[in-house]
Amino acid sequence: METRRVILFGNSVILGTVGASLRQRPQFEVTTLASPFPAVEELADMAPDIILFDLQGPRPDAAFALLESCPSLLLVGVSSERNEVTIWSGQHLTELSTQELVQTIAHKMT
Repeated sequence: METRRVILFGNSVILGTVGASLRQRPQFEVTTLASPFPAVEELADMAPDIILFDLQGPRPDAAFALLESCPSLLLVGVSSERNEVTIWSGQHLTELSTQELVQTIAHKMT
């Protein structure tokens, strides 16, 4: 089974909850980043497969910049207020419910 590197860009309650769920699965290596956030070069060195951030928090500009050079990167914005998830992958954008998030991440593993 291939391990996927997941970065939680911030430490909000919703990211903590999602991170705790992902840490229970051996296929995910989860790292939490707090402010000050790394520059795009440092973030690229971490070689993330998935970056999650809180849509109510600061925009992770380094993650969006990395998305341009790494089209296989999955960038996931989570909104606890609207119970929605927004996913960017390359030029593709999708809005999902939080329940669909786990299915999407699990599908990426196959």
